[in-house]
Amino acid sequence: MNALSLNSVVLSDDEKELVILDQTLLPCEVKYLHLSKAEDIWEAIYALRVRGAPAIGVAAAYGIYLVSAQLETDDMNAFCDNFRKQKAFLDSARPTAVNLSWALNRMEKVLDENKATLPVADMKKRLLQEAHAIREEDIAISRSIGQLGFELLHHGDGILTHCNAGTLATAKYGTALAPVYVALENGWDDLRVYCDETRPLLQGARLSAFEMQTAGVDTTLLCDNMASLLMKRGKVDIIFVGCDRMAANGDFANKIGTSAVAILAKHYGIPIFTCVPTSTIDLSIATGDEIVIEERKPEEVTETWYAQRMAPEGVKVFNPAFDVTDHTLITGVITEKGIAYPPFDKSFEKLGIKPKEN
Repeated sequence: MNALSLNSVVLSDDEKELVILDQTLLPCEVKYLHLSKAEDIWEAIYALRVRGAPAIGVAAAYGIYLVSAQLETDDMNAFCDNFRKQKAFLDSARPTAVNLSWALNRMEKVLDENKATLPVADMKKRLLQEAHAIREEDIAISRSIGQLGFELLHHGDGILTHCNAGTLATAKYGTALAPVYVALENGWDDLRVYCDETRPLLQGARLSAFEMQTAGVDTTLLCDNMASLLMKRGKVDIIFVGCDRMAANGDFANKIGTSAVAILAKHYGIPIFTCVPTSTIDLSIATGDEIVIEERKPEEVTETWYAQRMAPEGVKVFNPAFDVTDHTLITGVITEKGIAYPPFDKSFEKLGIKPKEN
C-alpha cells in the first residue's frame, strides 16, 4: 500500500456522503468514514479525523454542500438562511486553519452570485460543481508546489519535515512532502526524510512516517527534541514544513513546534521553506500576532496516546495546537504561483497574491 493511493477526503459516488479517511486510526488501521450530518462533519474536523489545512477546506466545501442539499424546499430565502446557519456551525470547528473559512466563504459567494437567478434545485448543482472544483484545484496546487520544491533538491539530500503536510493533509500530494513525491515520480530513490514526531498528537510518527515509508522512501522518525542533534551532525540539508495560516509579512501558524525547528535551522544555517497554497495566505492580517491559536483538550497530553495515564491527576496542561513562526526565520515560501523570498509582502505582490474577497 502506498499512502498516495489513499483518498483523504472525497464525495461518495451517489453524492450523498462525505467520505474521509479517519486519520486518528493511522497507521494501524485504514478506515473510511461516511458522513452526512452536520454534527458528524463538524466532529470529524474538530477531532482531526480529517486534518491539514487544504483537506479541511475540501471537507468544508463538500460538507456545506451536503448539509444544504438535504433541505427540501423550493424557497430560496429558506435555503439561504439554512446555508448560512450551517456555514457558521461548520466554521466553528477549528479557528486557526484559514482554509476552513476560505472554502466556506467561497461556497457562500457562489450562493450570493446565483440566488437571484437560479432555482433551488439548480443552486444545489452549482454548489456541488464548486466543491468538486475546490478539490481538483487543490490537487493541481499541491503538484505545482511539489515541482517547485523538487527543483530545490539534490540527489542524496536529507529532508526534515514537521507534523504532516503530505498527501493525507490535502486532496493529493500534500505541500511539504509534495517535493518528495515529485522526486519519486522522476525516479529519484536516494532521498532521506526525517519525520519529527510532533507531540502530543504524534502526527509525524503516525502520518508522515507512514506516508514516506509506504512510498518506499528512506525514512527516519525522531522526537521533536532530537532535531538539534540531527542538524548538528549534518544529516539535514533542507527543511520543508506546512502552514495553516500565513500573515501578510510571512509569519505563519503551523503545528506546535514548528517555530523551534525554524530557530534551530537558523542557528545551523539550514534552508527552511514553508510550503503553502495561496488560499492559506491571509493578507487581511499584517503579522502572526493576529492569528488565533487553537487550544486543545489536556487529555491529549496526559493520557490519550498512553496505555495508562502518564501525568498526575489535576495537573495544569498547556496544549496549544499551533505556534507562530516569525518570518525572519524562514528562507522562502513555496506557493503554487512561485517561490517567495524576503521581503515576503513584496514577493507576494509580485506573484499576484491578492487579499481574499469577503
